[in-house]
Amino acid sequence: MLNTNTTRVWGIAIGMVCILFLMSASLVYGYTHTTWSKAFLAFFNPTTSNEHIIIRDVRYPRAVIAAFVGACLGVSGAIMQSITRNPLSSPSILGVNAGASFFVVVGVVFLSVQSLQSYMWLSFAGATFAFTLVFVLSSTGREGLTPIKLTLAGSAITALFASFTQGLLVLNETALDQVLFWLAGSVANRPLDLLVNALPYMVVALLLAFIRAKELNVLSIGDDVAIGLGQRTVWIKFFFGACAVVLAGSAVAVAGPIGFVGIIIPHLIRPLIGLDHRWILPYSAMGGAALLLLADIGSRYVLMPQELPVGVMTALIGVPFFIFVARRKVGI
Repeated sequence: MLNTNTTRVWGIAIGMVCILFLMSASLVYGYTHTTWSKAFLAFFNPTTSNEHIIIRDVRYPRAVIAAFVGACLGVSGAIMQSITRNPLSSPSILGVNAGASFFVVVGVVFLSVQSLQSYMWLSFAGATFAFTLVFVLSSTGREGLTPIKLTLAGSAITALFASFTQGLLVLNETALDQVLFWLAGSVANRPLDLLVNALPYMVVALLLAFIRAKELNVLSIGDDVAIGLGQRTVWIKFFFGACAVVLAGSAVAVAGPIGFVGIIIPHLIRPLIGLDHRWILPYSAMGGAALLLLADIGSRYVLMPQELPVGVMTALIGVPFFIFVARRKVGI
């Protein structure tokens, strides 16, 4: 475990170098194999060759989008697990992805929405609505909000929205053709402009979460203790819940529903860093970026010359991990 702040700072520096390396590797490896020197020349001495065009116009946006989307999903998962004290919380488990997907399909079917920018706003609305619904449903009753009730409510809402989404797509084949590539969850063929539109929301939510991360340390002790120490727990949960929804919603808006990153990364980070959220959140951002970049690179080789959507790759990794965590019942 990294026990001192100095070693943790060095860990962040090393993590950033690793992310830059993975982004560079994303430019090089794939069906059209290039070299590191060609990737360098594509930016500093560009030509009109096919390799340079692929690197600059296809792989570069893909690598940047994967890094930001992975960072948002990692931090969102860490926040959700903390404010709910549920080790299985994540955007995919608590209905955020399913709600965002459903709203996008509704927009395509009933409002004839076609642009990716419109998908972004619809996914924001769907993510917010789904998470709010799950939180309200799991808070009702005598015991109030408990981890098991939250998981059950999230699973129920996820199944409900997924069924509605499938039903609409079965009834409208045109909509299926239009949104199928988005519903699979992928960072390929996404214009960089789409990330630019969502980037302000991502950056603001990340910064706010990092700045106030210390309050999560008190909240994680328990509501009674936090209230006794003068913390306004309802406000803190609302604040960080909003940050988590913005991060997850913006990630889904750009790349579609990509699952399990938010579950995997916080569980890998805590044994390394400890329980201080001032370090958990930035490390989760780096871990999420690294995981999604690795998954995206790997997705190019599984069925070569075809590529798997990165959402399928994260599911292949995440499902066994989810079962492992559920069986151990790991606490936060």
